[in-house]
Amino acid sequence: MSSPDHPQPRLIVGLSGASGVIYGVRLLQALRDLPVETHLVMTKTAEVTLAHETDLKVKDVKALADVVHSPTDLAAPISSGSFRTLGMVVAPCSMRSLGEIATGISTTLLTRAADVVLKERRRLVLMVRETPLHAVHLRNMVTVAELGAIVAPAMPAFYSRPATVDDIVNHSVGRVLDLFDLDAGIVRRWGD
Repeated sequence: MSSPDHPQPRLIVGLSGASGVIYGVRLLQALRDLPVETHLVMTKTAEVTLAHETDLKVKDVKALADVVHSPTDLAAPISSGSFRTLGMVVAPCSMRSLGEIATGISTTLLTRAADVVLKERRRLVLMVRETPLHAVHLRNMVTVAELGAIVAPAMPAFYSRPATVDDIVNHSVGRVLDLFDLDAGIVRRWGD
């Protein structure tokens, strides 16, 4: 969402500690080529996961965002509904973050920003990452969906005949961007 004093739309990107941190990284990379100002909040457990799953450093990921917010700064602009945004993507979304969002508990800026997006009726997309799922995970997904969030697990599409892991990641990230009417040109679409 843009405003007269800030013409470029803003999108909040949250990275939680679930496996699949590459989804959030790739999302930030794809957004760099689009006319969107990105606001990143990365939890401490996301930083740990980043070290386990990639060769990237935290500073490398933070450099991909236009604005970076500390996960402990509950007074950051993205914690207020008066700060206009298109919404938020949490990629990946841990079950802990999902549980906090589903119950309205905000122990970090990531979950506070998600709560604000929900209360302002903006788009919240959660790329949940866990398997297998138990009943509480499923109930929390239903709860956030009933509140207006979109639960978008990272599920590969095989009709695109992915040849690499990057192809799979790109497709999932591109489909999430579609939910905000943003096209980074990284999705091989059905029928194309």
